[in-house]
Amino acid sequence: QVQLVESGGGLVQPGGSLRLSCAASGSIFNINVMGWYRQAPGKERELVARIIMGASTNYADFAKGRFTISRANAQNTMYLQLNSLKPEDTAVYYCNVYGRKFGGESYDYWGQGTQVTVSS
Repeated sequence: QVQLVESGGGLVQPGGSLRLSCAASGSIFNINVMGWYRQAPGKERELVARIIMGASTNYADFAKGRFTISRANAQNTMYLQLNSLKPEDTAVYYCNVYGRKFGGESYDYWGQGTQVTVSS
């Protein structure tokens, strides 16, 4: 069974930066979409950024100009660079990979999340 594990979260001051990582336990084939989501206390989970393979890269309005999504294929790892962090960015950040297995079955994998806290 595929496992996704996020890391890199922590406590930072406003204006600071973090780089989040998402590592897969093994190879994931036929990926359609990979992305990052977040969930703040008392709020619903929301999209931060995603890469639609062969099509586009999308960012939420709050992420544009501050966050960058990227991927290192050889290491089965993707990243989310967080810059110019604000207190309202405080949330648990989750990575997600969506696609279709050989044979036609779809998959939708999620990590357990990593906590980002922005506070002075």
